[in-house]
Amino acid sequence: MKSKPTSFDIAHMAGVSQSTVSRALSNSPLVNAETREKVQRIANELNYKVDKNASSLRTQRSKTIALLLFEDPSSDDSQINPFFISMLGSITKACSTAGYDLLVSFQNLQDDWHAEYEDSNKADGIILLGYGDYLDYQSKLEQLEKQETHFVRWGAHDPNHPGISVGCHNYQGGYLVTEHLIKRGRKRFAFIGVADSGAPEFMARFQGMENALIQHNLIDQFIGQFDAIFTLEAGEEATEMLLEEGTLPDAIVCASDLIAIGVQRAMQAKGLICPNDIAVVGFDNIPVSEFTNPPLTTVKQDTQKAGKVLVDKLLRLIEGETASDMLLPTELVIRKSS
Repeated sequence: MKSKPTSFDIAHMAGVSQSTVSRALSNSPLVNAETREKVQRIANELNYKVDKNASSLRTQRSKTIALLLFEDPSSDDSQINPFFISMLGSITKACSTAGYDLLVSFQNLQDDWHAEYEDSNKADGIILLGYGDYLDYQSKLEQLEKQETHFVRWGAHDPNHPGISVGCHNYQGGYLVTEHLIKRGRKRFAFIGVADSGAPEFMARFQGMENALIQHNLIDQFIGQFDAIFTLEAGEEATEMLLEEGTLPDAIVCASDLIAIGVQRAMQAKGLICPNDIAVVGFDNIPVSEFTNPPLTTVKQDTQKAGKVLVDKLLRLIEGETASDMLLPTELVIRKSS
């Protein structure tokens, strides 16, 4: 009696590994189209059928990815940075294309989210989204890595950070937007946004601005850096402090669009006109930035590509393949605030 064909038979005939056969038969995007079609054709010729129950038991896969959104200070009741809302669509689409369900969960950084999901088979891997002080949750990322949980996060590249990170080139964006202002004749700069190791994205944006000023011999006219977290209100408060110091800048580089909108509001309250008196620029290109008064010059991060890359990196880890950090380029969006 002839034995049933196995995935090893298909692998031998196709000239690939058995794990590649398994991925090809499950339509994994990690296998190129040509190899996937070849494997599936051979499987059909051999009348090979995948035992889905056995496959599930063997892999203990849930075919679900968990997306954890962390609580963020915000100007509304959502407690979600609007930048991340714009990334949700591309993450959802990428998961669907790969045959995965997406479980979205709202988390507080103080919760024990690091002890759930993959270990309980709720999800095969985790995507982490949410600004905040990295030092607040560093120990939890280290625990995820220790328990071999598959996870990727949106954040700044740092060789000392646990896990895989995907982020934008924050330094490049800070440099681009500052150089744009310099070309418009601006000389006295201020930066509004925290700039320390706890907020590495903001720090890189500050460093990009700083280097542009150094290269254009304007660093001596730099008025200063003023702390602000991620909200409109924080930007407004920091601007009030800046304006009380006496010497006015003719350009304010903001660490985010929400901060920049707060800056514009504080300027209007003081009777200052943007950009005639002070040019203001942001970072993120959130939807509302196009409708501020005046519309905000900002730095665009490619949220569509970001979501796809996050899912792709995580799937590689789930499949036992290697993945590495990735920085996505930024793009300057010029509007009337500069």
